[in-house]
Amino acid sequence: MEVNRLILGDNLEILKTIDSDTIDLIYLDPPFFSNRNYEVIWGDVGEVRSFQDRWSGGIGHYIDWLKERVEQMHRILKPTGSIFLHCDWHANAYIRVEIMDRIFGYQQFNSEIIWERTFGSGSSKSVSRKFPANTDTIWFYNKSKNFKYNQLSRPYENATVKRYDKTDVDGRKYKWENLKTYSQGRLEELIEKGEAKFNPNSKYPVYKRYFDATRGTPVTNLWNDIEFIGTKSPERIGYPTQKPEALLQRVIECASNEGDTVLDPFVGGGTTVAVANRLNRKWIGIDQSVQAVKVTELRLYKQQNLFSVPFTVQLHKYDYDTLRYGNAFEFESWIVHQFGGTGNTRQRGDFGLDGKMPDNTPIQVKRSDNIGRNVIDNFLSAVKRADKKLYDKSIEANKPTGYIIAFSFGKGAVEEVARLKLKENIVIELVPVDKIVPVAKKPTIKVDANELSIDAKGVCEIEFIANGQSEAGIEFYSWDLNYVSENGFKADIMIDREGRQTAKLKAGQHNIAVKVVDNDGLESVEVIKLKVNGKTERI
Repeated sequence: MEVNRLILGDNLEILKTIDSDTIDLIYLDPPFFSNRNYEVIWGDVGEVRSFQDRWSGGIGHYIDWLKERVEQMHRILKPTGSIFLHCDWHANAYIRVEIMDRIFGYQQFNSEIIWERTFGSGSSKSVSRKFPANTDTIWFYNKSKNFKYNQLSRPYENATVKRYDKTDVDGRKYKWENLKTYSQGRLEELIEKGEAKFNPNSKYPVYKRYFDATRGTPVTNLWNDIEFIGTKSPERIGYPTQKPEALLQRVIECASNEGDTVLDPFVGGGTTVAVANRLNRKWIGIDQSVQAVKVTELRLYKQQNLFSVPFTVQLHKYDYDTLRYGNAFEFESWIVHQFGGTGNTRQRGDFGLDGKMPDNTPIQVKRSDNIGRNVIDNFLSAVKRADKKLYDKSIEANKPTGYIIAFSFGKGAVEEVARLKLKENIVIELVPVDKIVPVAKKPTIKVDANELSIDAKGVCEIEFIANGQSEAGIEFYSWDLNYVSENGFKADIMIDREGRQTAKLKAGQHNIAVKVVDNDGLESVEVIKLKVNGKTERI
Protein backbone atom coordinates (compact mmCIF):
# COMPACT_ATOMS: atom_id res chain seq x y z
CA MET A 1 0.00 0.00 0.00
CA GLU A 2 1.39 3.36 -1.02
CA VAL A 3 1.50 6.00 1.71
CA ASN A 4 0.35 9.63 1.69
CA ARG A 5 -2.79 8.39 0.03
CA LEU A 6 -6.50 9.24 0.36
CA ILE A 7 -8.72 6.33 -0.64
CA LEU A 8 -12.43 6.35 -1.38
CA GLY A 9 -14.04 3.03 -0.49
CA ASP A 10 -15.15 0.52 2.13
CA ASN A 11 -12.39 0.49 4.72
CA LEU A 12 -12.82 -3.23 5.41
CA GLU A 13 -11.97 -4.18 1.84
CA ILE A 14 -9.09 -1.70 1.67
CA LEU A 15 -7.65 -2.79 5.03
CA LYS A 16 -7.49 -6.36 3.67
CA THR A 17 -5.10 -5.17 0.93
CA ILE A 18 -2.56 -3.66 3.37
CA ASP A 19 0.40 -5.86 4.29
CA SER A 20 0.68 -7.18 7.85
CA ASP A 21 2.94 -5.38 10.36
CA THR A 22 3.33 -2.18 8.29
CA ILE A 23 1.46 0.57 10.18
CA ASP A 24 2.89 2.41 13.19
CA LEU A 25 -0.23 4.11 14.54
CA ILE A 26 -3.98 3.87 13.96
CA TYR A 27 -6.53 6.42 15.13
CA LEU A 28 -10.16 5.71 14.37
CA ASP A 29 -13.23 7.75 15.13
CA PRO A 30 -15.99 5.46 13.84
CA PRO A 31 -19.62 6.63 13.76
CA PHE A 32 -20.96 6.39 17.29
CA PHE A 33 -23.73 3.95 18.13
CA SER A 34 -26.34 6.66 18.63
CA ASN A 35 -28.88 5.09 16.26
CA ARG A 36 -29.80 8.60 15.16
CA ASN A 37 -30.07 10.01 11.66
CA TYR A 38 -27.67 12.81 12.53
CA GLU A 39 -24.87 10.26 12.31
CA VAL A 40 -25.33 10.62 8.52
CA ILE A 41 -23.14 13.67 8.08
CA TRP A 42 -22.23 14.05 4.43
CA GLY A 43 -25.39 12.40 3.11
CA ASP A 44 -23.89 10.89 -0.03
CA VAL A 45 -24.70 7.43 -1.30
CA GLY A 46 -21.71 5.59 0.19
CA GLU A 47 -22.25 6.98 3.67
CA VAL A 48 -26.00 6.38 3.71
CA ARG A 49 -25.52 2.75 2.65
CA SER A 50 -22.92 2.24 5.38
CA PHE A 51 -25.22 3.88 7.94
CA GLN A 52 -28.08 1.53 7.07
CA ASP A 53 -25.79 -1.50 7.33
CA ARG A 54 -24.52 -0.50 10.78
CA TRP A 55 -27.88 -0.09 12.49
CA SER A 56 -29.95 -2.87 10.95
CA GLY A 57 -29.40 -5.29 13.86
CA GLY A 58 -28.92 -3.16 16.99
CA ILE A 59 -25.86 -3.05 19.25
CA GLY A 60 -24.79 -6.61 18.42
CA HIS A 61 -24.77 -5.87 14.73
CA TYR A 62 -22.83 -2.64 15.32
CA ILE A 63 -20.17 -4.45 17.37
CA ASP A 64 -19.81 -7.15 14.69
CA TRP A 65 -19.52 -4.45 12.01
CA LEU A 66 -16.74 -2.68 13.92
CA LYS A 67 -15.01 -5.83 15.18
CA GLU A 68 -14.16 -7.25 11.76
CA ARG A 69 -12.51 -3.93 10.87
CA VAL A 70 -10.47 -3.78 14.09
CA GLU A 71 -9.30 -7.35 13.44
CA GLN A 72 -7.72 -6.14 10.21
CA MET A 73 -6.22 -3.13 12.01
CA HIS A 74 -4.58 -5.43 14.56
CA ARG A 75 -3.08 -7.48 11.70
CA ILE A 76 -1.53 -4.51 9.90
CA LEU A 77 -0.10 -2.81 13.00
CA LYS A 78 3.61 -3.26 13.60
CA PRO A 79 4.60 -5.01 16.87
CA THR A 80 5.71 -1.55 18.06
CA GLY A 81 2.42 0.03 17.01
CA SER A 82 -0.59 1.36 18.90
CA ILE A 83 -4.26 2.01 18.26
CA PHE A 84 -6.53 4.77 19.61
CA LEU A 85 -10.27 4.10 19.26
CA HIS A 86 -12.53 7.11 19.84
CA CYS A 87 -16.08 6.41 21.08
CA ASP A 88 -18.76 7.66 23.47
CA TRP A 89 -21.05 6.32 26.19
CA HIS A 90 -23.45 4.59 23.80
CA ALA A 91 -21.08 1.67 23.16
CA ASN A 92 -17.72 2.27 24.88
CA ALA A 93 -18.12 -0.63 27.33
CA TYR A 94 -19.12 -3.07 24.58
CA ILE A 95 -16.22 -1.88 22.41
CA ARG A 96 -13.64 -2.45 25.14
CA VAL A 97 -14.87 -5.89 26.25
CA GLU A 98 -16.14 -7.37 22.98
CA ILE A 99 -13.61 -5.86 20.58
CA MET A 100 -10.43 -4.41 22.08
CA ASP A 101 -9.85 -6.96 24.86
CA ARG A 102 -10.73 -9.88 22.60
CA ILE A 103 -8.53 -8.81 19.68
CA PHE A 104 -5.58 -7.06 21.35
CA GLY A 105 -5.79 -8.86 24.68
CA TYR A 106 -6.53 -7.40 28.11
CA GLN A 107 -2.80 -7.28 28.85
CA GLN A 108 -2.23 -4.87 25.94
CA PHE A 109 -4.66 -2.31 27.35
CA ASN A 110 -2.72 0.92 27.91
CA SER A 111 -5.07 3.72 28.92
CA GLU A 112 -8.64 4.90 29.05
CA ILE A 113 -8.37 8.49 27.86
CA ILE A 114 -11.26 10.75 28.86
CA TRP A 115 -11.64 13.79 26.63
CA GLU A 116 -13.73 16.58 28.10
CA ARG A 117 -15.20 18.02 24.92
CA THR A 118 -16.49 21.30 26.37
CA PHE A 119 -15.62 23.24 29.49
CA GLY A 120 -19.15 24.49 30.23
CA SER A 121 -22.20 22.81 31.69
CA GLY A 122 -22.32 19.99 29.17
CA SER A 123 -23.67 19.24 25.74
CA SER A 124 -27.31 18.67 26.75
CA LYS A 125 -29.27 21.87 26.21
CA SER A 126 -32.60 20.86 27.71
CA VAL A 127 -33.44 19.95 31.29
CA SER A 128 -33.24 16.18 31.78
CA ARG A 129 -33.11 13.68 34.62
CA LYS A 130 -29.48 12.75 34.09
CA PHE A 131 -26.06 14.38 34.07
CA PRO A 132 -25.27 16.02 30.70
CA ALA A 133 -22.87 13.96 28.56
CA ASN A 134 -19.73 16.01 28.26
CA THR A 135 -16.95 13.50 27.57
CA ASP A 136 -15.75 10.98 25.01
CA THR A 137 -13.64 7.88 25.61
CA ILE A 138 -10.49 7.01 23.66
CA TRP A 139 -9.28 3.42 24.17
CA PHE A 140 -5.49 3.20 23.86
CA TYR A 141 -4.11 -0.30 23.17
CA ASN A 142 -0.67 -1.55 22.10
CA LYS A 143 0.12 -4.46 19.80
CA SER A 144 2.89 -5.70 22.13
CA LYS A 145 4.87 -4.71 25.19
CA ASN A 146 7.53 -3.24 22.87
CA PHE A 147 5.46 -0.23 21.79
CA LYS A 148 6.57 3.30 20.95
CA TYR A 149 5.70 5.94 23.52
CA ASN A 150 6.85 9.53 23.94
CA GLN A 151 6.08 11.15 27.30
CA LEU A 152 4.20 14.41 26.72
CA SER A 153 3.79 17.44 28.96
CA ARG A 154 1.52 20.43 28.89
CA PRO A 155 2.36 23.96 30.01
CA TYR A 156 2.13 24.80 33.68
CA GLU A 157 -0.94 26.59 34.99
CA ASN A 158 -0.55 30.31 35.72
CA ALA A 159 -0.26 29.69 39.46
CA THR A 160 2.78 27.49 38.86
CA VAL A 161 4.35 29.96 36.43
CA LYS A 162 4.10 32.76 39.01
CA ARG A 163 6.32 30.80 41.39
CA TYR A 164 9.23 31.41 39.04
CA ASP A 165 9.42 34.97 40.35
CA LYS A 166 13.12 35.72 39.93
CA THR A 167 15.13 36.67 36.84
CA ASP A 168 18.87 36.22 36.32
CA VAL A 169 21.22 38.53 34.37
CA ASP A 170 20.40 36.68 31.15
CA GLY A 171 16.68 37.28 31.58
CA ARG A 172 15.89 33.66 32.49
CA LYS A 173 13.13 33.15 35.06
CA TYR A 174 13.89 30.85 38.00
CA LYS A 175 12.98 29.96 41.58
CA TRP A 176 15.01 28.61 44.49
CA GLU A 177 14.28 24.94 45.15
CA ASN A 178 15.63 22.46 47.71
CA LEU A 179 18.56 20.36 46.49
CA LYS A 180 18.02 17.04 48.24
CA THR A 181 20.37 14.85 46.22
CA TYR A 182 23.87 16.04 45.49
CA SER A 183 27.57 15.31 45.83
CA GLN A 184 29.85 17.68 47.73
CA GLY A 185 31.82 18.41 44.56
CA ARG A 186 28.69 19.17 42.54
CA LEU A 187 27.33 21.43 45.29
CA GLU A 188 30.59 23.42 45.50
CA GLU A 189 30.55 23.82 41.70
CA LEU A 190 26.99 25.19 41.73
CA ILE A 191 27.76 27.56 44.63
CA GLU A 192 30.79 28.90 42.78
CA LYS A 193 28.61 29.61 39.71
CA GLY A 194 26.01 31.33 41.86
CA GLU A 195 23.41 28.65 41.02
CA ALA A 196 23.17 27.24 44.56
CA LYS A 197 23.42 28.48 48.13
CA PHE A 198 22.64 27.51 51.70
CA ASN A 199 19.22 28.57 52.91
CA PRO A 200 19.01 29.37 56.65
CA ASN A 201 15.31 28.41 56.63
CA SER A 202 15.93 24.91 55.30
CA LYS A 203 18.12 21.97 56.23
CA TYR A 204 18.89 21.53 52.51
CA PRO A 205 20.87 23.80 50.20
CA VAL A 206 18.81 25.42 47.44
CA TYR A 207 19.50 25.72 43.72
CA LYS A 208 18.18 27.77 40.82
CA ARG A 209 15.45 25.88 38.97
CA TYR A 210 14.93 27.59 35.62
CA PHE A 211 11.47 27.77 34.11
CA ASP A 212 12.67 27.20 30.52
CA ALA A 213 14.33 23.92 31.58
CA THR A 214 11.11 22.40 32.86
CA ARG A 215 8.94 20.10 30.80
CA GLY A 216 5.66 21.23 32.29
CA THR A 217 3.00 19.00 33.79
CA PRO A 218 2.92 15.39 32.48
CA VAL A 219 -0.17 14.68 30.41
CA THR A 220 -2.55 12.34 32.26
CA ASN A 221 -5.46 10.31 30.91
CA LEU A 222 -7.87 13.21 31.59
CA TRP A 223 -7.67 15.52 28.59
CA ASN A 224 -9.55 18.57 29.76
CA ASP A 225 -7.42 21.20 28.07
CA ILE A 226 -8.52 20.65 24.45
CA GLU A 227 -11.83 22.27 23.56
CA PHE A 228 -14.23 21.03 20.90
CA ILE A 229 -14.36 22.91 17.57
CA GLY A 230 -16.61 25.95 18.10
CA THR A 231 -18.65 27.83 15.52
CA LYS A 232 -16.04 30.63 15.43
CA SER A 233 -12.97 28.39 15.35
CA PRO A 234 -10.58 29.04 12.42
CA GLU A 235 -10.22 25.24 12.14
CA ARG A 236 -13.91 24.75 11.46
CA ILE A 237 -14.69 23.29 8.01
CA GLY A 238 -18.39 22.54 8.48
CA TYR A 239 -18.04 18.88 9.51
CA PRO A 240 -20.31 18.37 12.57
CA THR A 241 -18.13 15.85 14.42
CA GLN A 242 -14.80 17.43 13.43
CA LYS A 243 -12.09 16.79 16.03
CA PRO A 244 -9.62 19.55 17.01
CA GLU A 245 -6.10 19.37 15.64
CA ALA A 246 -4.67 19.62 19.16
CA LEU A 247 -6.36 16.31 20.05
CA LEU A 248 -4.82 14.45 17.11
CA GLN A 249 -1.46 16.13 17.60
CA ARG A 250 -1.31 14.73 21.11
CA VAL A 251 -2.21 11.23 19.90
CA ILE A 252 0.29 11.29 17.04
CA GLU A 253 3.17 12.79 19.01
CA CYS A 254 2.85 10.38 21.93
CA ALA A 255 2.73 7.16 19.88
CA SER A 256 4.81 7.79 16.74
CA ASN A 257 7.95 9.45 15.44
CA GLU A 258 8.72 11.42 12.29
CA GLY A 259 8.65 9.16 9.23
CA ASP A 260 6.23 6.68 10.82
CA THR A 261 2.98 5.74 9.06
CA VAL A 262 -0.35 6.82 10.55
CA LEU A 263 -3.66 5.29 9.40
CA ASP A 264 -7.16 6.72 9.80
CA PRO A 265 -9.78 4.31 8.38
CA PHE A 266 -12.69 6.75 9.05
CA VAL A 267 -11.12 9.92 7.71
CA GLY A 268 -14.24 12.11 8.18
CA GLY A 269 -13.20 15.77 8.17
CA GLY A 270 -9.53 14.89 7.61
CA THR A 271 -8.02 16.08 10.90
CA THR A 272 -5.83 13.00 11.40
CA VAL A 273 -4.15 13.10 8.00
CA ALA A 274 -3.84 16.90 8.05
CA VAL A 275 -2.00 16.79 11.39
CA ALA A 276 0.06 13.72 10.44
CA ASN A 277 1.13 15.48 7.26
CA ARG A 278 2.11 18.61 9.19
CA LEU A 279 4.09 16.54 11.74
CA ASN A 280 6.13 14.81 9.01
CA ARG A 281 4.45 11.45 9.32
CA LYS A 282 3.44 9.28 6.40
CA TRP A 283 -0.26 8.55 6.32
CA ILE A 284 -3.18 6.67 4.78
CA GLY A 285 -6.75 7.94 5.00
CA ILE A 286 -9.86 5.95 4.03
CA ASP A 287 -13.53 6.91 3.85
CA GLN A 288 -16.66 5.67 2.11
CA SER A 289 -17.92 9.22 1.54
CA VAL A 290 -16.89 11.15 -1.59
CA GLN A 291 -17.31 14.41 0.30
CA ALA A 292 -15.12 13.27 3.20
CA VAL A 293 -12.28 12.40 0.81
CA LYS A 294 -12.61 15.56 -1.29
CA VAL A 295 -12.89 17.91 1.71
CA THR A 296 -9.81 16.26 3.22
CA GLU A 297 -8.01 16.76 -0.10
CA LEU A 298 -8.92 20.47 -0.05
CA ARG A 299 -7.70 20.71 3.53
CA LEU A 300 -4.36 19.15 2.64
CA TYR A 301 -3.90 21.43 -0.36
CA LYS A 302 -4.63 24.47 1.79
CA GLN A 303 -1.75 23.70 4.16
CA GLN A 304 0.74 22.71 1.44
CA ASN A 305 3.88 24.71 0.71
CA LEU A 306 7.03 24.27 -1.38
CA PHE A 307 8.39 21.67 1.05
CA SER A 308 5.23 19.57 1.34
CA VAL A 309 5.34 15.92 0.35
CA PRO A 310 2.96 15.12 -2.55
CA PHE A 311 -0.04 12.89 -1.97
CA THR A 312 -2.48 10.95 -4.14
CA VAL A 313 -6.25 10.50 -4.13
CA GLN A 314 -7.77 7.17 -5.19
CA LEU A 315 -11.41 7.39 -6.32
CA HIS A 316 -13.89 4.85 -7.69
CA LYS A 317 -13.59 6.38 -11.16
CA TYR A 318 -10.81 8.08 -13.09
CA ASP A 319 -11.15 11.29 -15.06
CA TYR A 320 -11.07 10.61 -18.80
CA ASP A 321 -9.30 13.89 -19.63
CA THR A 322 -6.53 13.31 -17.09
CA LEU A 323 -5.85 9.81 -18.39
CA ARG A 324 -6.22 10.76 -22.05
CA TYR A 325 -4.15 13.94 -22.12
CA GLY A 326 -1.71 13.64 -19.18
CA ASN A 327 1.88 12.40 -19.25
CA ALA A 328 2.01 9.62 -21.87
CA PHE A 329 4.79 7.50 -20.36
CA GLU A 330 3.28 7.67 -16.86
CA PHE A 331 -0.08 6.56 -18.25
CA GLU A 332 1.44 3.63 -20.16
CA SER A 333 3.28 2.34 -17.11
CA TRP A 334 0.25 2.83 -14.84
CA ILE A 335 -2.35 1.18 -17.09
CA VAL A 336 -0.07 -1.81 -17.78
CA HIS A 337 0.30 -2.27 -14.02
CA GLN A 338 -3.48 -1.98 -13.53
CA PHE A 339 -3.96 -4.64 -16.19
CA GLY A 340 -1.69 -7.01 -14.27
CA GLY A 341 1.46 -6.59 -16.33
CA THR A 342 4.90 -5.08 -15.98
CA GLY A 343 5.82 -1.92 -17.88
CA ASN A 344 8.94 -1.50 -19.99
CA THR A 345 11.65 0.57 -18.35
CA ARG A 346 13.46 1.00 -21.67
CA GLN A 347 12.35 3.59 -24.17
CA ARG A 348 14.41 2.19 -27.06
CA GLY A 349 14.82 -1.26 -28.55
CA ASP A 350 11.44 -2.41 -27.27
CA PHE A 351 9.86 -2.72 -30.75
CA GLY A 352 7.18 -0.22 -29.71
CA LEU A 353 5.86 -2.56 -27.02
CA ASP A 354 5.01 -1.04 -23.64
CA GLY A 355 4.95 -4.01 -21.28
CA LYS A 356 4.29 -7.69 -20.82
CA MET A 357 2.07 -10.01 -18.83
CA PRO A 358 3.50 -12.46 -16.24
CA ASP A 359 3.76 -15.10 -19.01
CA ASN A 360 5.69 -12.55 -21.17
CA THR A 361 2.80 -11.94 -23.60
CA PRO A 362 3.43 -8.44 -25.04
CA ILE A 363 1.27 -5.38 -24.27
CA GLN A 364 1.00 -2.23 -26.34
CA VAL A 365 -0.72 0.93 -25.09
CA LYS A 366 -2.28 3.48 -27.44
CA ARG A 367 -3.48 6.57 -25.62
CA SER A 368 -5.99 7.26 -28.37
CA ASP A 369 -9.59 6.75 -29.41
CA ASN A 370 -10.87 4.91 -32.49
CA ILE A 371 -7.70 2.89 -33.11
CA GLY A 372 -7.44 1.83 -36.77
CA ARG A 373 -6.33 -1.30 -38.61
CA ASN A 374 -2.79 0.01 -39.16
CA VAL A 375 -2.15 -0.32 -35.42
CA ILE A 376 -3.00 -4.03 -35.61
CA ASP A 377 -0.63 -4.58 -38.54
CA ASN A 378 2.25 -2.76 -36.81
CA PHE A 379 1.62 -4.53 -33.50
CA LEU A 380 1.63 -7.97 -35.11
CA SER A 381 4.95 -7.21 -36.79
CA ALA A 382 6.46 -5.97 -33.50
CA VAL A 383 5.31 -9.08 -31.61
CA LYS A 384 6.96 -11.38 -34.17
CA ARG A 385 10.25 -9.47 -34.06
CA ALA A 386 10.30 -9.24 -30.25
CA ASP A 387 9.98 -12.99 -29.55
CA LYS A 388 9.18 -15.28 -32.51
CA LYS A 389 9.28 -18.43 -30.37
CA LEU A 390 6.72 -17.06 -27.91
CA TYR A 391 4.59 -15.83 -30.82
CA ASP A 392 4.52 -19.29 -32.45
CA LYS A 393 3.89 -21.00 -29.11
CA SER A 394 0.90 -18.74 -28.41
CA ILE A 395 -0.64 -19.50 -31.80
CA GLU A 396 -0.17 -23.22 -31.28
CA ALA A 397 -1.83 -23.04 -27.84
CA ASN A 398 -4.63 -20.79 -29.15
CA LYS A 399 -3.64 -18.11 -26.64
CA PRO A 400 -3.36 -14.34 -27.14
CA THR A 401 -0.21 -13.32 -28.98
CA GLY A 402 -0.56 -9.87 -27.44
CA TYR A 403 -2.82 -7.24 -25.94
CA ILE A 404 -3.56 -3.73 -27.23
CA ILE A 405 -4.91 -1.25 -24.68
CA ALA A 406 -6.64 1.90 -25.96
CA PHE A 407 -9.57 4.16 -25.16
CA SER A 408 -11.62 2.82 -28.07
CA PHE A 409 -11.18 0.83 -31.29
CA GLY A 410 -12.41 1.61 -34.78
CA LYS A 411 -14.32 -0.74 -37.05
CA GLY A 412 -11.22 -1.56 -39.12
CA ALA A 413 -9.23 -2.71 -36.09
CA VAL A 414 -12.09 -4.84 -34.74
CA GLU A 415 -12.67 -6.49 -38.12
CA GLU A 416 -8.96 -7.24 -38.65
CA VAL A 417 -8.64 -8.86 -35.21
CA ALA A 418 -11.68 -11.02 -35.99
CA ARG A 419 -10.20 -12.01 -39.39
CA LEU A 420 -6.83 -12.96 -37.90
CA LYS A 421 -8.50 -15.21 -35.34
CA LEU A 422 -10.81 -16.88 -37.87
CA LYS A 423 -8.42 -17.28 -40.81
CA GLU A 424 -4.95 -17.56 -39.21
CA ASN A 425 -5.63 -18.63 -35.60
CA ILE A 426 -3.85 -15.46 -34.38
CA VAL A 427 -5.45 -14.05 -31.23
CA ILE A 428 -4.96 -10.36 -30.43
CA GLU A 429 -7.05 -9.01 -27.56
CA LEU A 430 -8.32 -5.44 -27.80
CA VAL A 431 -8.75 -4.04 -24.27
CA PRO A 432 -10.59 -0.74 -23.73
CA VAL A 433 -9.21 1.34 -20.84
CA ASP A 434 -12.63 1.40 -19.15
CA LYS A 435 -12.56 -2.39 -18.93
CA ILE A 436 -9.44 -2.11 -16.77
CA VAL A 437 -10.34 0.92 -14.65
CA PRO A 438 -13.67 2.77 -14.37
CA VAL A 439 -13.56 6.00 -16.36
CA ALA A 440 -15.94 8.96 -16.27
CA LYS A 441 -16.13 12.47 -17.66
CA LYS A 442 -15.42 15.19 -15.14
CA PRO A 443 -18.18 17.73 -14.44
CA THR A 444 -18.56 20.99 -16.33
CA ILE A 445 -19.06 24.33 -14.63
CA LYS A 446 -20.31 27.78 -15.58
CA VAL A 447 -20.05 30.77 -13.23
CA ASP A 448 -21.97 34.07 -13.42
CA ALA A 449 -20.97 37.23 -11.53
CA ASN A 450 -23.58 39.89 -10.79
CA GLU A 451 -22.86 43.29 -9.26
CA LEU A 452 -25.25 43.91 -6.36
CA SER A 453 -24.03 47.28 -5.07
CA ILE A 454 -21.09 49.66 -4.84
CA ASP A 455 -20.37 52.02 -1.95
CA ALA A 456 -18.78 55.47 -1.80
CA LYS A 457 -15.31 53.95 -1.41
CA GLY A 458 -15.67 51.93 -4.58
CA VAL A 459 -16.17 48.58 -2.82
CA CYS A 460 -18.38 46.32 -4.91
CA GLU A 461 -20.60 43.58 -3.57
CA ILE A 462 -20.64 40.76 -6.09
CA GLU A 463 -22.88 37.72 -6.23
CA PHE A 464 -21.34 34.59 -7.77
CA ILE A 465 -23.59 31.80 -9.05
CA ALA A 466 -21.97 28.50 -10.06
CA ASN A 467 -23.81 25.92 -12.13
CA GLY A 468 -22.17 22.49 -12.32
CA GLN A 469 -23.33 19.67 -14.57
CA SER A 470 -22.45 15.97 -14.27
CA GLU A 471 -24.15 12.71 -15.17
CA ALA A 472 -23.17 11.48 -11.71
CA GLY A 473 -24.77 14.46 -9.96
CA ILE A 474 -23.13 17.38 -8.14
CA GLU A 475 -21.92 16.92 -4.55
CA PHE A 476 -20.72 20.40 -3.59
CA TYR A 477 -18.77 23.52 -4.58
CA SER A 478 -15.67 25.10 -3.00
CA TRP A 479 -14.42 28.67 -3.37
CA ASP A 480 -11.00 30.31 -3.38
CA LEU A 481 -11.79 34.02 -3.09
CA ASN A 482 -8.19 35.14 -3.61
CA TYR A 483 -6.93 32.67 -6.18
CA VAL A 484 -3.24 32.72 -7.13
CA SER A 485 -2.42 30.23 -9.87
CA GLU A 486 1.13 29.62 -8.60
CA ASN A 487 -0.22 28.56 -5.20
CA GLY A 488 -2.95 26.31 -6.52
CA PHE A 489 -6.53 26.17 -5.24
CA LYS A 490 -6.69 27.13 -1.53
CA ALA A 491 -10.30 26.86 -0.38
CA ASP A 492 -11.69 29.70 1.72
CA ILE A 493 -15.13 28.06 1.64
CA MET A 494 -14.82 24.28 1.53
CA ILE A 495 -18.43 23.13 1.41
CA ASP A 496 -21.11 25.03 -0.49
CA ARG A 497 -24.03 22.88 -1.57
CA GLU A 498 -25.86 25.63 -3.45
CA GLY A 499 -23.05 27.13 -5.54
CA ARG A 500 -23.88 30.67 -4.52
CA GLN A 501 -21.60 33.16 -2.74
CA THR A 502 -21.28 36.93 -2.27
CA ALA A 503 -18.05 38.87 -1.78
CA LYS A 504 -17.10 42.51 -1.25
CA LEU A 505 -14.22 43.49 -3.53
CA LYS A 506 -12.09 46.64 -3.35
CA ALA A 507 -10.85 48.48 -6.43
CA GLY A 508 -8.35 46.43 -8.41
CA GLN A 509 -8.14 43.05 -10.13
CA HIS A 510 -9.48 39.95 -8.44
CA ASN A 511 -9.28 36.25 -9.29
CA ILE A 512 -12.05 34.08 -7.87
CA ALA A 513 -11.86 30.30 -8.36
CA VAL A 514 -14.72 27.87 -7.83
CA LYS A 515 -14.36 24.11 -7.80
CA VAL A 516 -17.25 21.73 -8.45
CA VAL A 517 -17.13 18.11 -7.21
CA ASP A 518 -19.49 15.43 -8.47
CA ASN A 519 -20.73 12.19 -6.89
CA ASP A 520 -17.80 10.26 -8.38
CA GLY A 521 -15.32 12.64 -6.76
CA LEU A 522 -14.28 14.13 -10.10
CA GLU A 523 -13.87 17.88 -10.25
CA SER A 524 -13.49 20.95 -12.43
CA VAL A 525 -12.32 24.47 -11.64
CA GLU A 526 -13.42 27.76 -13.17
CA VAL A 527 -11.50 31.01 -12.55
CA ILE A 528 -13.35 34.33 -12.79
CA LYS A 529 -11.16 37.38 -13.36
CA LEU A 530 -12.77 40.69 -12.37
CA LYS A 531 -11.64 44.29 -12.52
CA VAL A 532 -13.26 46.66 -10.03
CA ASN A 533 -12.94 50.38 -10.80
CA GLY A 534 -16.18 52.22 -10.13
CA LYS A 535 -17.92 49.32 -11.79
CA THR A 536 -17.24 45.63 -12.23
CA GLU A 537 -15.83 44.21 -15.45
CA ARG A 538 -15.14 40.57 -16.23
CA ILE A 539 -11.78 40.20 -17.98
